[in-house]
Amino acid sequence: MKPCAPLSRARPLWLRSARQELILFGVFALLLLGMGIGLRDPWPSDEPRFALVARWMVEHGQWLFPHRGHELYPDKPPVFMWLQALAYLVTGNWRIAFLLPSLAAALGALALVYDLARRLWNHRSALLAAATLVLTIHFTYQMRNAQIDPLLLGWITLANYGLLRHLLLGPSWRWFAAGCFFAGVGVVTKGVGVLALLMLVPFVMARRGHWHQVALPQGRWRWASGLLFFLLPILGWLLPMLLSAHADGDPQHAEYVQNILFGQTVHRYATPTGHIHSPFYFLGIIVVDWLPLSLLLPWVLPAWWRRLKRHDARFLLPLGWIALVLLFFSFSPGKRDVYILPALPMAAVALAPLLPGLLRRRGVRIALFALTMLLAGTLTVVAALVLHRHPAWASRIEQSLDPQIWWLLLSIGVAGLIVAALTRVRRAPLGWLLFAGALWSLYGLWGYPMLNGDRSARDVMMRARAIAGPDATIGLLAWKEQNLLMAQGPVTEFGFLKPWPQQYADAIAWQRQAPAQRWIFSLDEAMGRCVDRHRATYVGHANRREWWLFKADAVVAGCAPGGSADETADDAP
Repeated sequence: MKPCAPLSRARPLWLRSARQELILFGVFALLLLGMGIGLRDPWPSDEPRFALVARWMVEHGQWLFPHRGHELYPDKPPVFMWLQALAYLVTGNWRIAFLLPSLAAALGALALVYDLARRLWNHRSALLAAATLVLTIHFTYQMRNAQIDPLLLGWITLANYGLLRHLLLGPSWRWFAAGCFFAGVGVVTKGVGVLALLMLVPFVMARRGHWHQVALPQGRWRWASGLLFFLLPILGWLLPMLLSAHADGDPQHAEYVQNILFGQTVHRYATPTGHIHSPFYFLGIIVVDWLPLSLLLPWVLPAWWRRLKRHDARFLLPLGWIALVLLFFSFSPGKRDVYILPALPMAAVALAPLLPGLLRRRGVRIALFALTMLLAGTLTVVAALVLHRHPAWASRIEQSLDPQIWWLLLSIGVAGLIVAALTRVRRAPLGWLLFAGALWSLYGLWGYPMLNGDRSARDVMMRARAIAGPDATIGLLAWKEQNLLMAQGPVTEFGFLKPWPQQYADAIAWQRQAPAQRWIFSLDEAMGRCVDRHRATYVGHANRREWWLFKADAVVAGCAPGGSADETADDAP
Protein backbone atom coordinates (compact mmCIF):
# COMPACT_ATOMS: atom_id res chain seq x y z
CA MET A 1 0.00 0.00 0.00
CA LYS A 2 1.46 3.33 -1.08
CA PRO A 3 1.36 6.15 1.48
CA CYS A 4 -1.41 8.66 0.88
CA ALA A 5 -0.55 12.03 -0.63
CA PRO A 6 -0.18 14.98 1.77
CA LEU A 7 -3.34 17.04 2.05
CA SER A 8 -1.57 20.07 0.59
CA ARG A 9 -1.01 18.16 -2.69
CA ALA A 10 -4.41 16.41 -2.77
CA ARG A 11 -6.66 17.08 -5.74
CA PRO A 12 -9.56 19.26 -4.57
CA LEU A 13 -13.17 18.45 -5.32
CA TRP A 14 -14.44 21.91 -6.28
CA LEU A 15 -12.50 24.63 -4.43
CA ARG A 16 -8.95 25.76 -5.06
CA SER A 17 -7.40 23.59 -2.38
CA ALA A 18 -8.28 20.45 -0.47
CA ARG A 19 -7.51 22.22 2.80
CA GLN A 20 -10.09 24.91 2.09
CA GLU A 21 -12.66 22.24 1.29
CA LEU A 22 -11.95 20.42 4.52
CA ILE A 23 -12.30 23.60 6.60
CA LEU A 24 -15.56 24.50 4.87
CA PHE A 25 -16.93 21.00 5.39
CA GLY A 26 -15.95 21.08 9.06
CA VAL A 27 -17.85 24.34 9.58
CA PHE A 28 -20.88 22.95 7.73
CA ALA A 29 -20.88 19.74 9.79
CA LEU A 30 -20.55 21.69 13.04
CA LEU A 31 -23.51 23.88 12.15
CA LEU A 32 -25.62 21.00 10.88
CA LEU A 33 -25.07 18.91 14.00
CA GLY A 34 -24.79 21.66 16.59
CA MET A 35 -27.43 24.17 15.53
CA GLY A 36 -29.80 24.68 18.44
CA ILE A 37 -27.52 23.57 21.28
CA GLY A 38 -28.41 25.70 24.30
CA LEU A 39 -31.99 26.29 23.11
CA ARG A 40 -33.63 23.25 24.67
CA ASP A 41 -33.55 21.03 27.72
CA PRO A 42 -33.34 17.21 27.66
CA TRP A 43 -36.30 15.55 25.92
CA PRO A 44 -37.74 12.07 26.52
CA SER A 45 -37.40 9.24 26.21
CA ASP A 46 -33.78 8.85 27.33
CA GLU A 47 -32.25 12.32 27.55
CA PRO A 48 -33.78 13.42 30.89
CA ARG A 49 -32.76 10.13 32.49
CA PHE A 50 -29.09 10.49 31.60
CA ALA A 51 -28.99 14.20 32.43
CA LEU A 52 -30.62 13.48 35.79
CA VAL A 53 -28.03 10.81 36.56
CA ALA A 54 -25.20 13.15 35.52
CA ARG A 55 -26.56 15.96 37.69
CA TRP A 56 -26.75 13.61 40.67
CA MET A 57 -23.09 12.73 40.11
CA VAL A 58 -22.10 16.40 40.17
CA GLU A 59 -24.26 17.30 43.17
CA HIS A 60 -23.60 14.22 45.33
CA GLY A 61 -20.17 13.06 44.18
CA GLN A 62 -21.42 9.49 43.60
CA TRP A 63 -19.59 8.49 40.40
CA LEU A 64 -19.43 4.70 40.58
CA PHE A 65 -23.11 3.96 41.21
CA PRO A 66 -25.44 6.07 39.05
CA HIS A 67 -28.68 7.26 40.66
CA ARG A 68 -32.06 8.23 39.24
CA GLY A 69 -33.28 10.31 42.11
CA HIS A 70 -32.67 8.32 45.29
CA GLU A 71 -32.82 4.97 43.47
CA LEU A 72 -29.88 3.31 41.76
CA TYR A 73 -29.95 3.31 37.96
CA PRO A 74 -28.56 -0.07 36.85
CA ASP A 75 -29.54 -0.09 33.17
CA LYS A 76 -26.37 1.38 31.66
CA PRO A 77 -22.68 1.82 32.60
CA PRO A 78 -21.83 5.36 33.69
CA VAL A 79 -19.39 6.52 30.95
CA PHE A 80 -21.90 8.62 29.02
CA MET A 81 -23.14 10.27 32.21
CA TRP A 82 -19.54 10.89 33.31
CA LEU A 83 -18.90 12.81 30.09
CA GLN A 84 -22.09 14.84 30.51
CA ALA A 85 -21.07 15.69 34.06
CA LEU A 86 -17.58 16.64 32.88
CA ALA A 87 -19.08 18.84 30.16
CA TYR A 88 -21.14 20.59 32.82
CA LEU A 89 -18.09 21.17 35.02
CA VAL A 90 -16.43 22.81 32.00
CA THR A 91 -19.39 24.85 30.70
CA GLY A 92 -21.49 25.38 33.84
CA ASN A 93 -24.65 25.04 31.72
CA TRP A 94 -26.70 21.83 31.54
CA ARG A 95 -28.49 22.93 28.37
CA ILE A 96 -25.15 22.91 26.59
CA ALA A 97 -23.41 20.15 28.50
CA PHE A 98 -25.91 17.34 27.99
CA LEU A 99 -25.51 17.46 24.18
CA LEU A 100 -21.72 17.91 23.96
CA PRO A 101 -20.72 14.19 24.15
CA SER A 102 -22.94 13.37 21.16
CA LEU A 103 -21.65 16.35 19.19
CA ALA A 104 -18.04 15.41 19.89
CA ALA A 105 -18.71 11.80 18.88
CA ALA A 106 -20.36 12.90 15.63
CA LEU A 107 -17.57 15.27 14.61
CA GLY A 108 -14.97 12.69 15.60
CA ALA A 109 -16.64 9.99 13.50
CA LEU A 110 -16.73 12.30 10.47
CA ALA A 111 -13.03 13.12 10.88
CA LEU A 112 -12.14 9.42 11.21
CA VAL A 113 -14.17 8.43 8.14
CA TYR A 114 -12.51 11.19 6.14
CA ASP A 115 -8.97 10.35 7.23
CA LEU A 116 -9.37 6.60 6.76
CA ALA A 117 -10.93 6.97 3.30
CA ARG A 118 -8.24 9.48 2.30
CA ARG A 119 -5.50 7.05 3.28
CA LEU A 120 -7.22 4.16 1.51
CA TRP A 121 -8.12 6.16 -1.62
CA ASN A 122 -7.91 9.97 -1.98
CA HIS A 123 -9.19 13.31 -0.71
CA ARG A 124 -12.07 13.61 -3.16
CA SER A 125 -13.52 10.21 -2.28
CA ALA A 126 -12.95 10.81 1.43
CA LEU A 127 -14.68 14.19 1.46
CA LEU A 128 -17.69 12.78 -0.38
CA ALA A 129 -17.83 9.84 2.05
CA ALA A 130 -17.86 12.15 5.08
CA ALA A 131 -20.49 14.36 3.41
CA THR A 132 -22.65 11.33 2.63
CA LEU A 133 -22.45 10.26 6.26
CA VAL A 134 -23.40 13.63 7.75
CA LEU A 135 -26.27 14.03 5.27
CA THR A 136 -27.77 10.62 6.03
CA ILE A 137 -30.98 11.17 7.99
CA HIS A 138 -30.35 8.47 10.58
CA PHE A 139 -26.89 9.79 11.41
CA THR A 140 -27.86 13.46 11.65
CA TYR A 141 -31.02 12.87 13.66
CA GLN A 142 -29.46 10.49 16.17
CA MET A 143 -26.22 12.42 16.62
CA ARG A 144 -28.21 15.53 17.55
CA ASN A 145 -29.68 13.62 20.51
CA ALA A 146 -28.17 13.11 23.95
CA GLN A 147 -28.34 9.34 24.09
CA ILE A 148 -25.73 6.65 24.59
CA ASP A 149 -25.83 5.29 21.04
CA PRO A 150 -24.20 8.36 19.40
CA LEU A 151 -21.30 8.08 21.85
CA LEU A 152 -21.11 4.34 21.20
CA LEU A 153 -20.88 5.09 17.47
CA GLY A 154 -17.93 7.37 18.22
CA TRP A 155 -16.04 4.74 20.24
CA ILE A 156 -16.73 1.93 17.75
CA THR A 157 -15.67 4.11 14.81
CA LEU A 158 -12.47 5.00 16.66
CA ALA A 159 -11.86 1.32 17.39
CA ASN A 160 -12.52 0.38 13.75
CA TYR A 161 -10.20 3.15 12.60
CA GLY A 162 -7.35 1.86 14.77
CA LEU A 163 -7.90 -1.73 13.67
CA LEU A 164 -8.06 -0.84 9.96
CA ARG A 165 -4.94 1.32 10.21
CA HIS A 166 -3.22 -1.88 11.36
CA LEU A 167 -5.00 -4.46 9.20
CA LEU A 168 -5.09 -2.56 5.90
CA LEU A 169 -2.51 0.21 6.17
CA GLY A 170 -0.12 -1.41 8.64
CA PRO A 171 1.47 -3.13 10.29
CA SER A 172 0.95 -0.60 13.07
CA TRP A 173 0.80 -2.22 16.48
CA ARG A 174 0.15 1.10 18.18
CA TRP A 175 -3.04 1.55 16.17
CA PHE A 176 -3.97 -2.05 16.87
CA ALA A 177 -3.61 -1.40 20.60
CA ALA A 178 -5.64 1.80 20.27
CA GLY A 179 -8.38 -0.05 18.38
CA CYS A 180 -8.64 -2.74 21.06
CA PHE A 181 -8.56 -0.14 23.84
CA PHE A 182 -11.44 1.90 22.41
CA ALA A 183 -13.43 -1.27 21.81
CA GLY A 184 -13.11 -1.75 25.56
CA VAL A 185 -14.23 1.83 26.16
CA GLY A 186 -17.24 0.99 24.00
CA VAL A 187 -18.02 -1.94 26.29
CA VAL A 188 -18.12 0.25 29.40
CA THR A 189 -20.27 2.73 27.50
CA LYS A 190 -22.72 0.10 26.29
CA GLY A 191 -21.90 -3.61 26.36
CA VAL A 192 -22.05 -4.13 22.59
CA GLY A 193 -18.87 -2.09 22.09
CA VAL A 194 -17.11 -5.45 21.81
CA LEU A 195 -18.59 -5.75 18.31
CA ALA A 196 -15.73 -3.60 17.01
CA LEU A 197 -13.44 -6.62 17.41
CA LEU A 198 -15.51 -8.52 14.84
CA MET A 199 -13.34 -6.69 12.31
CA LEU A 200 -10.77 -9.42 12.92
CA VAL A 201 -13.09 -12.05 11.37
CA PRO A 202 -13.02 -10.73 7.77
CA PHE A 203 -9.33 -9.93 8.25
CA VAL A 204 -8.57 -13.60 8.96
CA MET A 205 -10.59 -14.54 5.87
CA ALA A 206 -8.67 -12.05 3.74
CA ARG A 207 -5.30 -13.14 5.06
CA ARG A 208 -5.97 -16.83 4.53
CA GLY A 209 -7.41 -16.14 1.07
CA HIS A 210 -4.42 -13.96 0.07
CA TRP A 211 -6.59 -10.95 -0.65
CA HIS A 212 -5.04 -7.76 -2.03
CA GLN A 213 -4.40 -4.66 0.08
CA VAL A 214 -4.31 -6.59 3.35
CA ALA A 215 -1.42 -6.05 5.76
CA LEU A 216 0.58 -9.00 7.04
CA PRO A 217 1.49 -8.23 10.66
CA GLN A 218 3.62 -10.86 12.41
CA GLY A 219 3.99 -11.65 16.10
CA ARG A 220 1.73 -13.95 18.07
CA TRP A 221 2.36 -12.22 21.38
CA ARG A 222 1.58 -8.83 19.90
CA TRP A 223 -1.78 -10.12 18.73
CA ALA A 224 -2.45 -11.46 22.22
CA SER A 225 -1.61 -8.07 23.72
CA GLY A 226 -4.80 -6.76 22.12
CA LEU A 227 -6.78 -8.56 24.80
CA LEU A 228 -4.89 -6.67 27.50
CA PHE A 229 -5.61 -3.29 25.92
CA PHE A 230 -9.26 -4.29 25.44
CA LEU A 231 -9.60 -5.20 29.12
CA LEU A 232 -7.85 -2.10 30.48
CA PRO A 233 -10.83 0.31 30.33
CA ILE A 234 -13.24 -2.44 31.37
CA LEU A 235 -11.24 -3.30 34.48
CA GLY A 236 -10.63 0.40 35.13
CA TRP A 237 -14.38 0.75 35.71
CA LEU A 238 -15.25 -2.74 36.93
CA LEU A 239 -12.65 -3.26 39.68
CA PRO A 240 -13.34 -0.05 41.65
CA MET A 241 -17.08 -0.69 41.39
CA LEU A 242 -16.78 -4.30 42.60
CA LEU A 243 -14.40 -3.39 45.41
CA SER A 244 -16.64 -0.56 46.56
CA ALA A 245 -19.76 -2.75 46.46
CA HIS A 246 -17.96 -5.46 48.44
CA ALA A 247 -16.52 -3.04 50.99
CA ASP A 248 -19.74 -1.21 51.88
CA GLY A 249 -21.89 -4.36 51.94
CA ASP A 250 -24.91 -2.43 50.65
CA PRO A 251 -27.41 -4.95 49.21
CA GLN A 252 -28.55 -2.34 46.68
CA HIS A 253 -25.01 -2.09 45.34
CA ALA A 254 -24.80 -5.89 45.12
CA GLU A 255 -28.07 -5.92 43.16
CA TYR A 256 -26.72 -3.16 40.92
CA VAL A 257 -23.62 -5.23 40.10
CA GLN A 258 -25.75 -8.28 39.26
CA ASN A 259 -28.05 -6.25 37.03
CA ILE A 260 -25.42 -4.28 35.15
CA LEU A 261 -23.24 -7.31 34.45
CA PHE A 262 -25.93 -9.81 33.51
CA GLY A 263 -29.45 -8.38 33.41
CA GLN A 264 -28.58 -5.61 30.97
CA THR A 265 -26.35 -7.71 28.70
CA VAL A 266 -26.98 -11.43 28.24
CA HIS A 267 -30.56 -11.41 29.52
CA ARG A 268 -31.54 -8.32 27.53
CA TYR A 269 -30.11 -9.80 24.32
CA ALA A 270 -31.53 -13.30 24.71
CA THR A 271 -34.91 -12.56 26.30
CA PRO A 272 -35.85 -8.91 25.70
CA THR A 273 -39.13 -7.59 27.06
CA GLY A 274 -39.78 -4.92 24.43
CA HIS A 275 -39.11 -3.72 20.88
CA ILE A 276 -39.80 -7.17 19.45
CA HIS A 277 -39.41 -7.25 15.66
CA SER A 278 -38.87 -9.72 12.83
CA PRO A 279 -35.37 -10.82 11.72
CA PHE A 280 -35.74 -8.52 8.68
CA TYR A 281 -36.43 -5.39 10.71
CA PHE A 282 -33.07 -3.79 10.00
CA LEU A 283 -33.52 -4.08 6.24
CA GLY A 284 -36.39 -1.63 6.52
CA ILE A 285 -34.30 0.65 8.71
CA ILE A 286 -31.55 0.70 6.08
CA VAL A 287 -33.97 1.46 3.24
CA VAL A 288 -35.84 4.28 5.01
CA ASP A 289 -33.68 5.71 7.80
CA TRP A 290 -30.46 5.59 5.82
CA LEU A 291 -31.74 7.91 3.11
CA PRO A 292 -30.22 9.28 0.93
CA LEU A 293 -27.35 6.78 1.29
CA SER A 294 -29.74 3.88 0.68
CA LEU A 295 -30.76 5.40 -2.67
CA LEU A 296 -27.29 4.49 -3.94
CA LEU A 297 -27.59 0.79 -3.13
CA PRO A 298 -28.97 -0.33 -6.54
CA TRP A 299 -25.76 0.96 -8.12
CA VAL A 300 -23.45 0.23 -5.20
CA LEU A 301 -24.26 -3.41 -4.49
CA PRO A 302 -23.10 -4.68 -7.93
CA ALA A 303 -19.99 -2.50 -7.71
CA TRP A 304 -19.14 -3.88 -4.27
CA TRP A 305 -19.65 -7.41 -5.52
CA ARG A 306 -17.23 -6.84 -8.42
CA ARG A 307 -14.56 -5.54 -6.07
CA LEU A 308 -15.05 -8.40 -3.67
CA LYS A 309 -14.57 -10.82 -6.56
CA ARG A 310 -11.27 -9.04 -7.25
CA HIS A 311 -10.24 -9.89 -3.66
CA ASP A 312 -9.87 -6.26 -2.55
CA ALA A 313 -9.62 -6.37 1.25
CA ARG A 314 -10.41 -2.65 1.50
CA PHE A 315 -14.02 -3.62 0.80
CA LEU A 316 -14.12 -7.01 2.51
CA LEU A 317 -13.20 -5.74 5.97
CA PRO A 318 -15.73 -2.90 6.39
CA LEU A 319 -18.50 -4.72 4.51
CA GLY A 320 -17.86 -8.01 6.29
CA TRP A 321 -17.95 -6.22 9.62
CA ILE A 322 -21.28 -4.54 8.74
CA ALA A 323 -22.74 -7.93 7.78
CA LEU A 324 -21.63 -9.45 11.10
CA VAL A 325 -23.17 -6.57 13.06
CA LEU A 326 -26.46 -6.96 11.21
CA LEU A 327 -26.49 -10.70 11.86
CA PHE A 328 -25.68 -10.23 15.55
CA PHE A 329 -28.59 -7.88 16.18
CA SER A 330 -30.97 -9.73 13.87
CA PHE A 331 -30.67 -12.90 15.96
CA SER A 332 -32.05 -11.11 19.03
CA PRO A 333 -35.86 -10.73 19.17
CA GLY A 334 -35.49 -7.20 20.56
CA LYS A 335 -34.46 -4.62 17.98
CA ARG A 336 -34.22 -0.84 17.81
CA ASP A 337 -33.12 1.31 14.90
CA VAL A 338 -30.16 2.71 16.84
CA TYR A 339 -28.59 -0.73 17.26
CA ILE A 340 -27.10 -0.63 13.75
CA LEU A 341 -26.19 3.07 13.88
CA PRO A 342 -22.44 2.28 14.33
CA ALA A 343 -22.48 0.51 10.95
CA LEU A 344 -23.08 3.78 9.09
CA PRO A 345 -19.49 5.12 9.22
CA MET A 346 -18.08 1.88 7.80
CA ALA A 347 -20.73 1.94 5.07
CA ALA A 348 -19.52 5.44 4.16
CA VAL A 349 -15.91 4.21 4.05
CA ALA A 350 -16.84 1.36 1.70
CA LEU A 351 -18.78 3.82 -0.49
CA ALA A 352 -15.94 6.33 -0.71
CA PRO A 353 -14.17 5.26 -3.96
CA LEU A 354 -17.49 4.82 -5.77
CA LEU A 355 -19.01 8.20 -4.91
CA PRO A 356 -17.20 10.44 -7.47
CA GLY A 357 -18.49 8.29 -10.31
CA LEU A 358 -21.92 7.63 -8.81
CA LEU A 359 -22.75 11.30 -8.31
CA ARG A 360 -22.08 11.94 -11.99
CA ARG A 361 -24.68 9.35 -13.03
CA ARG A 362 -27.97 10.83 -14.19
CA GLY A 363 -29.98 8.06 -12.51
CA VAL A 364 -28.44 8.86 -9.12
CA ARG A 365 -29.12 12.56 -9.56
CA ILE A 366 -32.72 11.92 -10.55
CA ALA A 367 -33.18 9.77 -7.43
CA LEU A 368 -31.73 12.50 -5.18
CA PHE A 369 -33.83 15.18 -6.85
CA ALA A 370 -36.96 13.05 -6.46
CA LEU A 371 -36.21 12.47 -2.77
CA THR A 372 -35.80 16.21 -2.14
CA MET A 373 -39.01 16.99 -4.00
CA LEU A 374 -40.95 14.21 -2.27
CA LEU A 375 -39.98 15.22 1.27
CA ALA A 376 -40.27 18.96 0.68
CA GLY A 377 -43.53 18.59 -1.23
CA THR A 378 -45.08 16.35 1.41
CA LEU A 379 -44.18 18.75 4.21
CA THR A 380 -45.54 21.71 2.24
CA VAL A 381 -48.83 20.07 1.26
CA VAL A 382 -49.55 18.60 4.72
CA ALA A 383 -48.73 21.83 6.56
CA ALA A 384 -50.71 23.98 4.12
CA LEU A 385 -53.71 21.64 4.38
CA VAL A 386 -53.67 21.83 8.17
CA LEU A 387 -53.32 25.61 8.26
CA HIS A 388 -56.09 26.10 5.68
CA ARG A 389 -58.59 23.34 6.53
CA HIS A 390 -57.52 22.18 10.00
CA PRO A 391 -58.68 18.54 9.75
CA ALA A 392 -59.59 16.52 12.84
CA TRP A 393 -56.39 14.47 12.79
CA ALA A 394 -54.36 17.68 13.07
CA SER A 395 -56.17 18.59 16.29
CA ARG A 396 -55.22 15.24 17.79
CA ILE A 397 -51.57 15.88 16.92
CA GLU A 398 -51.72 19.36 18.44
CA GLN A 399 -52.71 17.88 21.80
CA SER A 400 -49.05 16.98 22.26
CA LEU A 401 -47.40 19.57 19.99
CA ASP A 402 -47.39 23.35 19.67
CA PRO A 403 -49.79 24.33 16.84
CA GLN A 404 -46.98 26.49 15.46
CA ILE A 405 -45.30 23.26 14.36
CA TRP A 406 -47.24 23.49 11.10
CA TRP A 407 -45.61 26.82 10.24
CA LEU A 408 -42.22 25.25 10.91
CA LEU A 409 -43.00 22.30 8.62
CA LEU A 410 -44.36 24.63 5.96
CA SER A 411 -41.18 26.73 6.08
CA ILE A 412 -38.97 23.63 5.78
CA GLY A 413 -41.05 22.32 2.88
CA VAL A 414 -41.05 25.62 0.98
CA ALA A 415 -37.29 25.96 1.50
CA GLY A 416 -36.83 22.49 0.04
CA LEU A 417 -38.96 23.27 -3.01
CA ILE A 418 -37.01 26.47 -3.65
CA VAL A 419 -33.72 24.60 -3.36
CA ALA A 420 -34.95 21.90 -5.74
CA ALA A 421 -36.10 24.52 -8.25
CA LEU A 422 -32.70 26.22 -8.19
CA THR A 423 -30.47 23.13 -8.27
CA ARG A 424 -32.68 20.87 -10.44
CA VAL A 425 -31.51 17.41 -11.47
CA ARG A 426 -28.12 18.60 -12.64
CA ARG A 427 -27.05 19.67 -9.14
CA ALA A 428 -29.28 17.34 -7.14
CA PRO A 429 -26.50 16.34 -4.65
CA LEU A 430 -25.99 20.02 -3.83
CA GLY A 431 -29.76 20.38 -3.58
CA TRP A 432 -29.99 17.68 -0.91
CA LEU A 433 -27.11 19.28 0.99
CA LEU A 434 -28.85 22.66 1.03
CA PHE A 435 -32.22 21.13 1.92
CA ALA A 436 -30.66 19.22 4.81
CA GLY A 437 -28.99 22.40 6.00
CA ALA A 438 -32.31 24.27 5.94
CA LEU A 439 -34.18 21.41 7.63
CA TRP A 440 -31.84 20.95 10.58
CA SER A 441 -31.17 24.67 11.01
CA LEU A 442 -34.87 25.55 11.19
CA TYR A 443 -35.52 22.58 13.44
CA GLY A 444 -32.75 23.64 15.83
CA LEU A 445 -33.29 27.39 15.86
CA TRP A 446 -37.09 27.45 15.64
CA GLY A 447 -38.30 23.97 16.55
CA TYR A 448 -36.23 23.54 19.70
CA PRO A 449 -37.55 26.65 21.53
CA MET A 450 -41.08 26.03 20.25
CA LEU A 451 -41.34 22.42 21.44
CA ASN A 452 -39.15 22.64 24.53
CA GLY A 453 -41.72 23.74 27.08
CA ASP A 454 -43.94 20.68 26.56
CA ARG A 455 -41.38 18.05 25.61
CA SER A 456 -39.00 18.83 28.47
CA ALA A 457 -41.82 19.33 31.05
CA ARG A 458 -40.27 22.69 31.94
CA ASP A 459 -43.57 24.57 31.53
CA VAL A 460 -45.63 22.20 33.64
CA MET A 461 -43.04 22.15 36.42
CA MET A 462 -42.88 25.96 36.44
CA ARG A 463 -46.69 26.11 36.69
CA ALA A 464 -46.60 23.61 39.54
CA ARG A 465 -44.17 25.80 41.45
CA ALA A 466 -46.24 28.90 40.77
CA ILE A 467 -49.34 27.16 42.18
CA ALA A 468 -47.61 25.72 45.25
CA GLY A 469 -45.65 28.84 46.08
CA PRO A 470 -41.90 29.31 46.55
CA ASP A 471 -41.63 27.77 50.03
CA ALA A 472 -43.86 24.71 49.75
CA THR A 473 -42.36 21.27 49.17
CA ILE A 474 -43.72 19.31 46.19
CA GLY A 475 -43.77 15.52 46.31
CA LEU A 476 -43.60 13.73 42.95
CA LEU A 477 -46.00 10.82 42.40
CA ALA A 478 -45.74 8.54 39.32
CA TRP A 479 -43.15 10.95 37.97
CA LYS A 480 -40.99 10.82 34.90
CA GLU A 481 -37.31 11.76 34.82
CA GLN A 482 -38.06 15.09 33.14
CA ASN A 483 -40.32 16.09 36.06
CA LEU A 484 -37.56 15.72 38.64
CA LEU A 485 -34.98 17.22 36.30
CA MET A 486 -37.11 20.31 35.60
CA ALA A 487 -38.54 20.65 39.13
CA GLN A 488 -38.32 24.12 40.66
CA GLY A 489 -37.68 24.74 44.36
CA PRO A 490 -38.02 22.22 47.24
CA VAL A 491 -39.03 18.79 45.94
CA THR A 492 -39.04 15.17 47.07
CA GLU A 493 -39.89 11.85 45.45
CA PHE A 494 -40.97 8.40 46.57
CA GLY A 495 -39.04 6.18 44.22
CA PHE A 496 -39.21 5.70 40.48
CA LEU A 497 -39.57 1.95 40.07
CA LYS A 498 -41.99 1.46 42.96
CA PRO A 499 -45.56 0.54 41.93
CA TRP A 500 -47.86 3.55 41.87
CA PRO A 501 -50.06 2.39 44.77
CA GLN A 502 -46.98 2.15 46.99
CA GLN A 503 -45.78 5.57 45.86
CA TYR A 504 -49.25 6.95 46.58
CA ALA A 505 -49.30 5.50 50.09
CA ASP A 506 -45.83 6.91 50.85
CA ALA A 507 -46.79 10.30 49.41
CA ILE A 508 -50.00 10.57 51.45
CA ALA A 509 -48.18 9.59 54.65
CA TRP A 510 -45.49 12.19 53.90
CA GLN A 511 -48.09 14.89 53.22
CA ARG A 512 -49.94 14.26 56.48
CA GLN A 513 -46.82 15.19 58.45
CA ALA A 514 -47.05 18.83 57.32
CA PRO A 515 -50.28 19.29 55.31
CA ALA A 516 -50.05 23.07 55.15
CA GLN A 517 -46.66 23.08 53.43
CA ARG A 518 -46.76 19.95 51.29
CA TRP A 519 -48.29 19.43 47.86
CA ILE A 520 -48.33 16.29 45.74
CA PHE A 521 -47.68 16.53 42.00
CA SER A 522 -49.23 13.50 40.35
CA LEU A 523 -49.90 11.82 37.05
CA ASP A 524 -53.64 11.71 36.43
CA GLU A 525 -53.84 7.92 36.19
CA ALA A 526 -51.94 7.40 39.44
CA MET A 527 -54.55 9.29 41.48
CA GLY A 528 -57.42 7.06 40.37
CA ARG A 529 -60.57 7.91 42.30
CA CYS A 530 -58.61 8.56 45.47
CA VAL A 531 -58.23 12.30 44.86
CA ASP A 532 -61.19 14.69 44.59
CA ARG A 533 -60.41 16.56 41.39
CA HIS A 534 -62.76 19.40 42.36
CA ARG A 535 -60.35 20.21 45.19
CA ALA A 536 -57.19 19.40 43.25
CA THR A 537 -55.56 21.80 40.80
CA TYR A 538 -54.98 20.85 37.17
CA VAL A 539 -51.40 21.80 36.28
CA GLY A 540 -51.29 21.00 32.59
CA HIS A 541 -50.43 18.67 29.74
CA ALA A 542 -46.86 17.58 29.02
CA ASN A 543 -45.32 14.58 27.25
CA ARG A 544 -48.80 13.28 26.30
CA ARG A 545 -49.79 13.13 29.98
CA GLU A 546 -52.03 15.09 32.33
CA TRP A 547 -50.63 16.39 35.63
CA TRP A 548 -52.29 17.58 38.85
CA LEU A 549 -51.39 19.17 42.17
CA PHE A 550 -53.33 18.49 45.35
CA LYS A 551 -53.12 19.12 49.06
CA ALA A 552 -54.31 16.91 51.90
CA ASP A 553 -57.93 18.15 51.74
CA ALA A 554 -58.36 16.58 48.27
CA VAL A 555 -57.44 13.08 49.43
CA VAL A 556 -60.33 10.61 49.71
CA ALA A 557 -59.98 8.96 53.10
CA GLY A 558 -59.44 5.20 53.16
CA CYS A 559 -58.92 4.94 49.41
CA ALA A 560 -56.01 3.08 47.83
CA PRO A 561 -55.51 3.37 44.05
CA GLY A 562 -54.70 0.14 42.30
CA GLY A 563 -54.83 -1.06 38.71
CA SER A 564 -57.95 -0.03 36.83
CA ALA A 565 -60.13 0.22 39.91
CA ASP A 566 -59.70 1.95 43.22
CA GLU A 567 -60.46 0.25 46.50
CA THR A 568 -61.73 1.94 49.64
CA ALA A 569 -62.24 0.59 53.10
CA ASP A 570 -65.98 0.32 52.40
CA ASP A 571 -65.34 -1.78 49.31
CA ALA A 572 -63.11 -4.28 51.05
CA PRO A 573 -64.67 -7.73 51.68
